[in-house]
Amino acid sequence: MSQQRKINIAIVGLGFGAEFIPIYQRHPQANMVAICQRNGDKCHDIGERHGIAKRYTDYDALLRDPDVDAVHINTPIPDHATQSIKALKAGKHVACTVPMATTVDECREIVRLVRETGKHYMMMETVVYAREYLFVKDLYDRGELGRVQFLQASHQQDMDGWPGYWTGLPPMHYATHCVGPVLALTNATAAKVSCFGSGRIDEASIKKYGSPFAVESCHIQFKDSDISARIYRSLFATARQYRESFDVYGSKKTFEWPLVDGEDPIVHTKGKHEPEIPERVSVPDFASRLPTEIQSFTKAGVYDGDNQHQSFTQGGGHGGSHPHLAHEFISAIANNRPPFPNARQSANWTCVGILAHESAMKGGEPIALPEFTQSD
Repeated sequence: MSQQRKINIAIVGLGFGAEFIPIYQRHPQANMVAICQRNGDKCHDIGERHGIAKRYTDYDALLRDPDVDAVHINTPIPDHATQSIKALKAGKHVACTVPMATTVDECREIVRLVRETGKHYMMMETVVYAREYLFVKDLYDRGELGRVQFLQASHQQDMDGWPGYWTGLPPMHYATHCVGPVLALTNATAAKVSCFGSGRIDEASIKKYGSPFAVESCHIQFKDSDISARIYRSLFATARQYRESFDVYGSKKTFEWPLVDGEDPIVHTKGKHEPEIPERVSVPDFASRLPTEIQSFTKAGVYDGDNQHQSFTQGGGHGGSHPHLAHEFISAIANNRPPFPNARQSANWTCVGILAHESAMKGGEPIALPEFTQSD
C-alpha cells in the first residue's frame, strides 16, 4: 500500500473510543470515515459533533462498507474477539482495545486469520506507549540500565460502579496493562506462568465468573532467557488508589514506579554512595516522536475538563499513549509492516493473563503458553 494513500478508519464503540476521533482526523495519513455505536442517538450526536457523515448502528453493515480499510474496536471485553474475527474475515485491518480475547482459542483464531488474510492486527495496549514506559525503554536502548535482572508490574483498580460485565471478573483476565511492559522492554516472549490467588471477593460477585480471588499474582518465565517477571492484579474488594506500575531492576540502574499518583519515579544508580543511590526523576513527554498534527494529544483530548471518561478519572490519561497508538497502527498499514504489538505478540500477552487465572484456580500449577503465541 502506498505511503501516499490515506487509510480510511472506522471507530467502533464511542465511549472511550471517541477519544481517538480527533487524533485520526488530524493524522496526515488517515481519514476518519465512519463511526459505529449501537445507541443511535449517541452515534448521531457524536457524528454531528465531529463532522462524520457515515454513522452505523449495525456492525455487520459497517464491515460491508468498501470505503473502510480498518476498524478500531473499543467495545466491551466480551465483544473484542468476535468483532475482530468478523473484521478480519471481511478484509479489514484491526486495532482493538485490550484484551485481545477472553479465551486461548479466540486468540488462536485471530492469529490464524491474520496469517491467512495478510491483514494487520494490533492490540492497543496503552502502557507500552505511555511516556513512563517510553522513558524506561529509552534508558534500556541506550544501555543505561545495564543487564536487566528482573521486572515487575502491577495494575490495581477499583472497578465498583463500572458496567456489569466487569463484576467479579478474574483479575488476570484484564492483565495486559502489566504483562505488556515486562515483555515489551526486551522484546521477550512469555513461555510459562504460575499464579496464585489471594483473598476473596463477595459471594454474589464470585457467581458471575466463578472466580473468588481479590488479588492474583503471577510469575512469568521468559522464552530463551534468564529473566523472569512478577505481575499482580486486583479489581475488587482491595483498598488501593488506581495504579499501573512498572519496575525494572538492572545491573547499572533500576527504575521504580512511585507509590502514589503525582509523585515522580525513582532511578537507583549502582556505585553511588548509599544516601545518593536513589534519585527522583521527571519523565519527559515524547510527543516529538509523532507527526506535528497530533502531538498535542499526548497531553489533552476529548475527555478533558468536566467531560471525563472513567478510564481518565482512574487512569490518568494513559500516559499520553493514545496518539502514539493511533500513529503506530496507521503507519504499520501504510508501510505494510506488522504493528507493535502484532497479532502473535498480542496473543502471547493476552494468554499470559488467561492462563495465569487458570493456574491460580489450580493452586499455582505451572502452565506453558501455547506454541502459536511463541513464534511468528
